[in-house]
Amino acid sequence: MKSFLPSVLILGGILAFSLWNCAAMTAHTERWSGQLEQVAELAGEEDWSGAETALEESYRDWSSHQTLLHIVERHDSVDDAEAMYRRASAFAKEQEASEFQAELADLRDQLRLLAEMERFSIKNIL
Repeated sequence: MKSFLPSVLILGGILAFSLWNCAAMTAHTERWSGQLEQVAELAGEEDWSGAETALEESYRDWSSHQTLLHIVERHDSVDDAEAMYRRASAFAKEQEASEFQAELADLRDQLRLLAEMERFSIKNIL
């Protein structure tokens, strides 16, 4: 029985980390999506300076989690979201409303996919 204990503890630790990671990624991506919704609202109200500031704050929040993201997520998915943040910032500076709103929608969708990739489900296990 004792010979199984280390294996069971390791598997339990991996399961606990996986569950924590799922919850953490869901919380982070929901927060970032909420921030981006506020950015979209500001842009919709033609408050471009407010939208730029809010987008920069969201980007800083996103950037502060890069180490975790690069450990647990696929690099190309994280890099795609990074590029979307930068394109959205460029559209905000140019006050290109339709392109800006489209880029924010794509970015929110990309964030949803990041959370989905870490979700504890049969699809992700198999």
